[in-house]
Amino acid sequence: MSSLVMRISKEGFPIVFDLLEMEFERQVTNLVAKGYPGIARMTESAFRKQLEPLKDKAASLPPWTNETELPEGYAPFALVVKSEWVDSSRAIQLVERQKKAGFSVMDEQDMCRFKPIDGIALPAGVAYLLADIDTGRQTLNVTPNDALPRLLAQGRSPLTLEEGIALVTHFPELLKKNNGFSLLGSRCGDRRVTALWISQGKPKLGWCWAGNPHTWLGSASCLERIGTDNIANEKNLEGSFKVCSHNS
Repeated sequence: MSSLVMRISKEGFPIVFDLLEMEFERQVTNLVAKGYPGIARMTESAFRKQLEPLKDKAASLPPWTNETELPEGYAPFALVVKSEWVDSSRAIQLVERQKKAGFSVMDEQDMCRFKPIDGIALPAGVAYLLADIDTGRQTLNVTPNDALPRLLAQGRSPLTLEEGIALVTHFPELLKKNNGFSLLGSRCGDRRVTALWISQGKPKLGWCWAGNPHTWLGSASCLERIGTDNIANEKNLEGSFKVCSHNS
């Protein structure tokens, strides 16, 4: 059955939450409007068909009543299209916040080096859902190295680079001038951690050092990743980063 969610949040989302199915459709339509089907070399019909099985998963998420405001910096779920279909360098340019497009100081090759850290299992398929997302207000001014074990102790998982872009694609107003967020779930073998913040009024994808705190950067996380057939099992994350190996 459908579940009601809060219709507006403290973030001032430019959308109205009603039914979870309606929010899912809003996100699919948002991706279509941004040209995702063409970038993924699919027709709109084929693209929607790939995403359709996730609709029931979204509808089964815990409900929010219209008497309950969404916590600040929170989103109930976000639809993530994998970078194999829409690469991150293109996706960040399609983010729009207050009529300003996103950009990155990283080139496509550099972005491709950032892979999910050990213990993060991405669901199979073209796309999946992130559920119970927090942009990390409680980890502002906490280094990424220190934030990771804190998130794990809460039973949460850090967002990857592509998941962060997906979040601000659907919820651009979650990105605040004084509350950007690090994406601890992706590493490339050095001390850098990618992050999203506002620069010159625009959404920016950049990086910071894992050992440096910033008063304006938290660490984004989710409760789970949900695919069409199963919920991704995220075991074996430890209290420190395990950098990914890469061939690119």
